[in-house]
Amino acid sequence: MLYHFLYPLKSYWSALNILQYITFRSATAAIAALLISFIFGPKVIHMLKSRHIGEKIRSTGPESHQHKQGTPTMGGVLIIIAVLLPTLLFANLKSHFIQIILFSTVWMGLVGFLDDYLKVVRKVEKGLIARYKLFGQVMLGMVICCWIYFQGYWEGIHSITSVPFLKNYNLDFGIFYPIIILLVVVGTSNAVNLTDGLDGLATGLLAIAFTVFGAVAYISGRVDFSNYLNILYLPGAGELTIFTSAMAGACLGFLWFNSAPAQVFMGDVGSLSTGAALGTLAVLLKKELLLIIIGGVFVWEACSVLLQVGYYRWTKSRTGEGKRIFNMAPIHHHFELAGWQETKVVVRFWIIGILLALFSLTTFKIR
Repeated sequence: MLYHFLYPLKSYWSALNILQYITFRSATAAIAALLISFIFGPKVIHMLKSRHIGEKIRSTGPESHQHKQGTPTMGGVLIIIAVLLPTLLFANLKSHFIQIILFSTVWMGLVGFLDDYLKVVRKVEKGLIARYKLFGQVMLGMVICCWIYFQGYWEGIHSITSVPFLKNYNLDFGIFYPIIILLVVVGTSNAVNLTDGLDGLATGLLAIAFTVFGAVAYISGRVDFSNYLNILYLPGAGELTIFTSAMAGACLGFLWFNSAPAQVFMGDVGSLSTGAALGTLAVLLKKELLLIIIGGVFVWEACSVLLQVGYYRWTKSRTGEGKRIFNMAPIHHHFELAGWQETKVVVRFWIIGILLALFSLTTFKIR
């Protein structure tokens, strides 16, 4: 809104020309998101404490986590606010990219909020029933699919995706692309939710992933850079850099309070919304396959759960006694039970996330 109000005044005050630069608006959005998190973080934590909105730790989880019982949760509301305000202020709200990514974040934020509200406030043990949560995720995927298919903006490229390492080659999913959108959006949302099990783990990884996608968005929206790197040019995609910068700033600001020992947890309102935003970014930028590398730790976490559950059920059907591959799933709990300190698991997973992020950027030249 601030962009739309001030930029037309550039003819009266030349200094406002700086608003045409995505780099300036992105940096400003990141700083604003950080400041919002720092300023309102203590107030949000105090409000959650005063209303007794605390995390309920599962008895089936690691014994070392029991001391976290009652830690304020639903702090993801702070992330959403810290992302929405700078994006609304500094992004071009007429952009289809911005409209879709904001819709995705708010939609899954509402689904996550309802889940947290039922669990923490209404004391419904399992919160929002899994099939209802899945319905909300699938509905989001369908809306994104319709938005892309029926908007002429994506004419001719709506069903393709870039393939890492291959020069001037895009994979066309054809009629199966709606299924890919659903898999990416639903899968990423759930993967981030599963990863959010240790203090600061998901928050730090999200900051890394959104920073990389910010660079990808900026490059994709520049005809000169995209031609040089032989990647798909997407006019207007650069506006997503404002959103990704705000999200990275919001996650870093939230990490100030979420790092061990955590003063607040993001809850499903945070993990589901940020995960959906990450998946939506990959779809909008035609980088669904690259997401597997950038979000490799999230993929690893989700696969560990699928393998654990699948192997347990398979062995139980064959032998009558279920067996496990890992000490506990998701995989971060496996390493905890193997004797690693929680902070060691988190930092090492961050390091892996950084390495994967750097590797993902090299794919633009290794072709």
